[in-house]
Formats: sequence, structure tokens, C-alpha cells
Amino acid sequence: KHYPLWSLVETLAVSMNKAVAPQVGCSTFNNTYPPLTRAIRGLITGILLALACLPPAFAQLNVSVTEGHRRPMPIAISDFSGPHGSSIANAVRDNLARSGLFQVQNPDSFLQRDMDVNVAPRFADWRVIKTEALVIGRGNSSAGRLRVEFRLWDVYGESQMLGLEFSTTDENWRRIAHKVADAIYRRLTGEVGYFDSRVVFVAESGSRTNRVKRLAVMDQDGANPSYLTDGTEQVLNPRFNAQGQQIVYSALTDRGIKIWVVDIETGRKEAVAIPGNMAFAPRFTPDGQSIIFSADRDGDVDVFIKSLRTGKLTQLTRNPAIDTSPDMSPNGDRIVFTSDRGGSTQIYAMNADGSGVRRLTFGEGRYSTAVWSPKGDLIAF
Repeated sequence: KHYPLWSLVETLAVSMNKAVAPQVGCSTFNNTYPPLTRAIRGLITGILLALACLPPAFAQLNVSVTEGHRRPMPIAISDFSGPHGSSIANAVRDNLARSGLFQVQNPDSFLQRDMDVNVAPRFADWRVIKTEALVIGRGNSSAGRLRVEFRLWDVYGESQMLGLEFSTTDENWRRIAHKVADAIYRRLTGEVGYFDSRVVFVAESGSRTNRVKRLAVMDQDGANPSYLTDGTEQVLNPRFNAQGQQIVYSALTDRGIKIWVVDIETGRKEAVAIPGNMAFAPRFTPDGQSIIFSADRDGDVDVFIKSLRTGKLTQLTRNPAIDTSPDMSPNGDRIVFTSDRGGSTQIYAMNADGSGVRRLTFGEGRYSTAVWSPKGDLIAF
């Protein structure tokens, strides 16, 4: 049977999830404030105009991530004092700048320097360079442990918005920087940050006629790359589980395409028993207890789900067409998948038990590899 490229190989299967180790401790300190919620949509125009006319000292400092053409918020991150101080500050700057929601100020423009984290800044100096938010931090190291504290200030409101402390091993300073960026992002946007995350991907090397594909992971900013497989098998379609502790992927061998689950901390790898010799596009269910995937059984490619705990296998689709690339919604009640049952490659959705199949896309071209957003309100494909 012939399989189209989209059903067998998703070469840039990139997945992100929270990094799991090493551990980082966190605590709050001094006068912190509860997170701001996102601006409520549909406010009466008059109220919006009234709020816009308020003096800067009374304005709420927050960033909306749902509005188009939003002006990035000017934010200044001073170099942290203590061990790894400038490196931590640079990593925080880079994280926030890449989000597109913040205009990170150039440190060369700062009028006030060498600040104490326990002393309020000279707000007037920061208003001169039109900074709206300011981050000050410091770190200290003792017995191989690094402790970093920081404060987030509202420059025009002249008030502290957030104060946190993180601790970890000294060599793990990059993860502290990511957690600082996550905390700032959440305080100013109301959304959970994603900087303390990892990316799993397929790393290709070798000549054009002898390509080697290895399973690899790295931090979301490209730092700390490492390989989890040795290249003896051709890796396809890697995906994290929700906890970020395991990765499921397909491997092409001389016996077909098999599914494997690997623990990224221990390196332990286990094969998942599948129907037939061809299984691909595996993904974890949101609870991490099952694998949803496509497999060729009796010459027909359908969607299956298998419990990793009990081994129970359930076939979800039964159609002569090719059904592949399934993904379950975060709440576990719906599944999106790719199918050519309508004559062209399109995105379909169904209930978690396989019922209620309906087509979602109707455009020209090929639509494939749909994934749910973390909130379950959108899909990307």
C-alpha cells in the first residue's frame, strides 16, 4: 500500500513542554500584589476613553496578548548583582524580547545604575527613557547553591508589582533566568509563561544519501541541546507528555515503523506494542496514561488509542481512507486528525470515543498535523 508523505513523516515535529529537572525553589518576599487579569473584552467605549485619560500614576500596568497591533511594553531589566548577574539579566531580556510583547530597553540608556534590590528606584530617571516596567535583582552563592531574588516595579505607578526568590544549584542559573522571565510575563499579561520550557525535535546529520535522524531536546531558547538516541534508528514525530518527563516517538527500522516511549531523565526506553508493522504520529493523551496514534491494520490506516497502564487497545476510526496525526484536546473530550476521506487531505474532529466525526477545513491544498492550543480553544495545523 502506498502512503503519502504527510501520513508517514512529520520531519519537523517540534513539541514544547515544561522542563522537569533540576528542581528550582521559589518563594515570595515583601509587598507583592496579586496578578492582574486581562482586560475584559467589550467594555463600553466611554469607560475605555475615561481610563485612557487617567494620569500615568493611576494607570494599570498590564499587557494584552489577545489584541492585534499592540504596542510592545517598554521594560528595563538591570544587570543583576552577584554571581551570574549579567548572564541572568541577558537571558531574561532575550526571553521577553522574543515574545514580541515587550520592548526591552538598551542598558546603555539607563540613567540609574548599581541599584539595590531592597531600595526603591528613582522612578523619575526611568520615566525619562520612557520605561513603564523595571526589574532589579541580585544573586548570591553558598555551598554550590545559587539564590536569586528580584523585584518588578511599575515605574509610573511608583509601586512594586512582584517580588520573588528562586534557588537552585549554581550551574543551573539559566533555568532561574527562565523562571524569572516566566514570572514577569505572567504578572504583566495574566498568561502562563513558556520560557522555562524544552523543545523536542529531530536532529538530522550526515550526507544526502545517508541521513541520520536522532531524537534531541533543548531549552526553548536553543541552549543546552542534547541527544537521546544514537542514530541507529530513524526518528519521527516526537512529542512530550503533559508532565514533560516522557517523549513518545516513531522509529523507522527494517521491520517497519514502531512506537517508543523514552524517559528524558533516566534514558529508559520502552516499545509500545502496536497492531501490524506500521504505526506513526503518536501523541500522549493529556493525562499521560495513554497513547493516541495511527496504524496500518489489514491495509487500512486508522486512529487508535492504547492505555499504557492496562495495554487496552481501542480503534477509533473505521474508514477506507487514511486517518492519521490524531491529537486529543486538553480536557480529553475531542480529537482532531487528518484524513483524505473527502478526496483531499483535510482536518477532521470527533469525540474521544470516535463518534461525531465532522470536517473542519474545506480549502484547497493539503491540511494536516493539527494540534490543540493549551486552552483547547484553537487548533494549529
